[in-house]
Amino acid sequence: MYQVLRNFFFTKAHCAAEDATKNFEKLFEKLDVNRDGKVDVAELRAGLADLGFTLGADAAQKIVSSGDSDKDEQLDFLEFCSYLQEHEKKLNLTFKSLDKNNDGSIDYREIQQALKDLGVNISKENAEKILKSIDADGTMSVDWNEWRNHFLFNPATDLEEIIRYWKHSTVLDIGDSLTIPDEFTEEEKTTGLWWKQLAAGAMAGAVSRTGTAPLDRMKVFMQVHSSKSNKISLVSGFKQMIKEGGVASLWRGNGVNVIKIAPETAIKFMAYEQYKKLLSKEGGKIRTHERFMAGSLAGATAQTAIYPMEVMKTRLTLRKTGQYSGMFDCAKKILKKEGVKAFYKGYVPNILGIIPYAGIDLAIYETLKNTWLSLYAKDTANPGVLVLLGCGTISSTCGQLASYPLALVRTRMQAQASMEGAEQVSMSKLVRKILEKEGFFGLYRGILPNFMKVIPAVSISYVVYEYMKTGLGISK
Repeated sequence: MYQVLRNFFFTKAHCAAEDATKNFEKLFEKLDVNRDGKVDVAELRAGLADLGFTLGADAAQKIVSSGDSDKDEQLDFLEFCSYLQEHEKKLNLTFKSLDKNNDGSIDYREIQQALKDLGVNISKENAEKILKSIDADGTMSVDWNEWRNHFLFNPATDLEEIIRYWKHSTVLDIGDSLTIPDEFTEEEKTTGLWWKQLAAGAMAGAVSRTGTAPLDRMKVFMQVHSSKSNKISLVSGFKQMIKEGGVASLWRGNGVNVIKIAPETAIKFMAYEQYKKLLSKEGGKIRTHERFMAGSLAGATAQTAIYPMEVMKTRLTLRKTGQYSGMFDCAKKILKKEGVKAFYKGYVPNILGIIPYAGIDLAIYETLKNTWLSLYAKDTANPGVLVLLGCGTISSTCGQLASYPLALVRTRMQAQASMEGAEQVSMSKLVRKILEKEGFFGLYRGILPNFMKVIPAVSISYVVYEYMKTGLGISK
């Protein structure tokens, strides 16, 4: 492949525009098999294969879509030239960002450092493996010509896209961590992989929440009913619930909790994509703080859309035997007795709780994971299941400690309308009331069962997610 491209390009990095155009013309003629002055996806794929290029599944389609200014699903010569020139510029910027010492070539240390800056630690052996996949002359360093010739017909341009290319082309196993997770690549969107990942995540969430539902119900029960004068322990709470409604009552409210997973996840994903576009500069790379803002806003949007189901979940969790026949009966009775406003009780503390929880959880998770990698990952970039589970558990616990008082206030506001004789108070007044009657620790009622469900919930989610990915054909 390198020899083929060297016939079309001069070895000097700065070619005259006229000479470059002539070289593009020769290449275009090779690709334009039917001589109609245009190259479509099939011609591009077949022509590049004949020239020795190995393209990804959708690479040819991405190239045509990127360069097709008149939207006829083909590239004429001007579009072809324009695409290659623009693509070269982007590749050159990426090359320069990797070439830390500005000596005109990239060695394994510069690749290691560039990936480390993105939160991906790799060994010397893996960095050299990357070099060998690009290095055409065997010098164990890559100059601009080798870099350009290797990536000229690969749609990847910025470093994160190129890392994903290395990962998916089996050059390197770097795990799944790229600065901030919860994001789909363009390839995953266009090939439909995203919905499979959402389905796997929804199933993992459903099984996890069902498995830990008794602890979740106990948390809500203690948040609402436990106080200084009426202390409820785990054992007495479970005995009380089983006595009132039998063992099955431990899963009250779980149905609506499971049902809301799919719409909440889908809305969050779609909103996240739109917020990223709004917050990032046009054509520019989205930065870490912009992704965090997009994630927080997406979470708030999803919560706003499904919040009535959150209210119903609390009501169904706290219901007495025979109070509601099901989710629709609950919704009908709330609407008839309390009106539409009742479906947004506790909305303000719920939204306020998203930002500290998401921010602290993400920040601590990334810090713990990267600290472990820097201390112990000398020969591997993948921390392993137990390390990630530990990082996730600690970060989630810290996030919950920060946001739990708001979650408790939200639950009390959701529940107070259904409690006979209960005073309907605002968020600030409810906080003052809790502090006066129950003290500071009153804001943390029910946190023990909440902590107890973290490890089993994360473990169940992980196992089910991995099995679902395998079943849907999206495992690594």
